[in-house]
Amino acid sequence: MDSLSQPLTDTPGDERDRELVGLAKDGNQTALEQLILRHQPWIYNLALRMLHRSEDARDVTQEALIKLFTRLSTFDGRSSFRTWLYRIVVNHLLNMKRGRAEARGITFQAYGHALDNTPDEELADATAVPVEAQLLTAEARIGCTMGMLLCLDREQRLVFIFGGIFGVSDTVGAELLELSRDNFRQKLARARRDLQSFMLEKCGLINAANSCRCARKTRGFIKAGHIDPANLRFAEARLTRVRDVAPRVSDEISALDAACAEIYREHPFAKSPDFVAALRELLQRPEFRTSLDLN
Repeated sequence: MDSLSQPLTDTPGDERDRELVGLAKDGNQTALEQLILRHQPWIYNLALRMLHRSEDARDVTQEALIKLFTRLSTFDGRSSFRTWLYRIVVNHLLNMKRGRAEARGITFQAYGHALDNTPDEELADATAVPVEAQLLTAEARIGCTMGMLLCLDREQRLVFIFGGIFGVSDTVGAELLELSRDNFRQKLARARRDLQSFMLEKCGLINAANSCRCARKTRGFIKAGHIDPANLRFAEARLTRVRDVAPRVSDEISALDAACAEIYREHPFAKSPDFVAALRELLQRPEFRTSLDLN
């Protein structure tokens, strides 16, 4: 489906974007909406992995899409539209105010301490919760490993999300973050190393010798308020996984690198909220149409 076409490949299909941009600049609202539909899933999933909380990711995605609208007239075609748009998104994510999860100043040391102090318990009787125990364990696994990303600084997070999870090439990653290809690869290797060091020490998904197991921590996460059985944030009975929509670019990585990344690539590729209606409402405001030169 068009809304899930992968814009982060070496051949992003920029011709369609340019066609829509041209129409949008001529005042075609449908073309603007098509641009949103093509890119909102990727922007939202990038923001979700940066911020952990869906509420924050929704806010950031809408803010980024508003910037798309207000700056569209400045796109001059000297770069690909993908490069132009995702540099706006990247700069917004790097410079925005600290999100609610970020505000706690999470470090790997603090995160490990929190895991160690979450008691190991068997899950409650399945009749005591509104969803299957398997989904609760998946919620714990996804939420916990997503939380580990917050221990990376913002640039490391972006580099790992692009290169380790979404599988972009060093060419595309360097382009989006305005780095050299060598520098992108070095930063990706450093982010992988930091995550792997923590997971090797703490996580039973990577190191079978570790005592931390998702199923044994799930009840503790529920008691601590990290999981709401009536409102799962990450796990769904049926879901699209990142690896289904973002095939890995072949690169030289170790088996451990691949195993670590695959945990994240098994995460859901979350269904994006539909921002078309909200932005359509904005377009009806005279002051907003003036800023877009659509009158």
